[in-house]
Amino acid sequence: MMPTRFLYKRSGIAGALLLTFALLAACTKHEASRDQGVYMLLDTSGTYTAELEHAQRLINYALTRLQPGDTFAVARIDTGSFSEKDIIQKRTFDIRPSSANAQKREFRDQIDQFIEKVKPSRYTDISGGVLQAIEYLNETGAGRKTILVFSDLKEELPEGYVRDIPLQLNGFNVVAVNVTKLRSDNVDPREYIDRLDAWQQRVEEGGGKWTVINDMDRLDPIFSG
Repeated sequence: MMPTRFLYKRSGIAGALLLTFALLAACTKHEASRDQGVYMLLDTSGTYTAELEHAQRLINYALTRLQPGDTFAVARIDTGSFSEKDIIQKRTFDIRPSSANAQKREFRDQIDQFIEKVKPSRYTDISGGVLQAIEYLNETGAGRKTILVFSDLKEELPEGYVRDIPLQLNGFNVVAVNVTKLRSDNVDPREYIDRLDAWQQRVEEGGGKWTVINDMDRLDPIFSG
């Protein structure tokens, strides 16, 4: 029979090991929850494609601010945007800084190529793009989830498309960027205000946080913790 004191000693060691593993697991979970996931939607409809050079600036800025382990995806807002085919580039950056930097350079190059060749879309399915963003970011498990909507927020859908769907945005930040004014907005500014108000209401009803940033020099709050 094993001595009692030896049993106590073994029991103490086992308890200490279990406690250590529990602490490591908790730390790993905590670290993962700090990762950020950003999904950016690019409006490619009509004359708004002229604004895409500003989108490049925002994407390049995002790449400098996102950290190893963060996730970044850029997708176009097209005729029907609830589809992975509209994702231009996506990446969860390697935890090794040198590898993450190489991935960021490749990411930037792919975006530059897309913007150089992009053709305007006929319709603007913003809702479908947001739904795709929610699905994608939820799958990443990121602790902080941000959807950037680079658009004038004027949604135009093909006949038969249904987008009157509640948006499940608990834990999401939705940031409208570069919301340019349309020609009709100059005639009746209420159209612009109503567009912003309608999207804010929809996002907040879904449990999300809504922000509008039109000054491209004030992007830092998007990525601050």
